[in-house]
Amino acid sequence: MKIEALKVRLDRNRPMTSITIRMPEDVVEDLKRVAPLLGFSGYQPLIRAYIGQGLRVDLERFESDTLTTLIASLKRQGVSDEVINEALSEVAHR
Repeated sequence: MKIEALKVRLDRNRPMTSITIRMPEDVVEDLKRVAPLLGFSGYQPLIRAYIGQGLRVDLERFESDTLTTLIASLKRQGVSDEVINEALSEVAHR
């Protein structure tokens, strides 16, 4: 994740929207019990943290899959490993 995107994600004052989600009662009770043990003020911040963690893993995976697919395509089109590595290095050092 890029630094600017990470800064936005860490901003506690980001706009929020309300959603409704149906969950089993026992799961909600477990979330309420575990939240203070993990340092959360309530179960809703804990749910947001769980969702955020899972989302970051999936975003990383999809971004990585896209990059891997792009590199494979460039190689099939005859772009040398040297050029690909140089481009990746350039992008990484921005």
